[in-house]
Amino acid sequence: NFLNPLFKQMKHVEDRFGDSVQEEVLLLCLGITSGIGRLIFGRVADYIPGAKKVYLQVTSFFFIGLMSMMIPVCHVFGGLIAVCLFMGLFDGCFICIMAPIAFELVGAQDVSQAIGFLLGFMSIPMTVGPPIAGLLRDRLGTYDVAFYLAGVPPLIGGAILCFIPWVHERHKLKERAKTVDGETTEKMLENESTLVSDAAEKPVKEMESGV
Repeated sequence: NFLNPLFKQMKHVEDRFGDSVQEEVLLLCLGITSGIGRLIFGRVADYIPGAKKVYLQVTSFFFIGLMSMMIPVCHVFGGLIAVCLFMGLFDGCFICIMAPIAFELVGAQDVSQAIGFLLGFMSIPMTVGPPIAGLLRDRLGTYDVAFYLAGVPPLIGGAILCFIPWVHERHKLKERAKTVDGETTEKMLENESTLVSDAAEKPVKEMESGV
């Protein structure tokens, strides 16, 4: 993601608005609404069963990507504040339900590995993104293209995430079918062993009764 380093340096705001605005307000808006978003969406996620929590993540990805693309369009500082408020809100949603979603998809045994794997992948764009954004700014003289590009991966990721509940449900159905087949086979074997033992006991009982 290009946004954290760019907002930390506030180069985009300086280029667009100069020294006439307090760019630190944007960071304040992001932080406050991110905290509020974690409280709100954490409570909302408690009422959503199973892997359907993924749809909250899809919503957060969609709005984060959309707000990223809206930043270059804002030529009024108040509009930029509104964008940051929404972005912080859904950033809080993304952060707070990441672990519950991992728990629902892989279970308690593998959840730590899944979260570590996710954070490892997140570190790649966080590391590579800022130099690319700086390079684009040096070549084009503006961060606008960097913000547009920053909005594309969340939109694509959100579209892909829409299929996760469907895939998860199919996997659960296969697991249930395997369990049912295993139980059926075990019961059949038990019944066969019972019939064999009964058939072996009958001649012995007949001989004893004849004696």
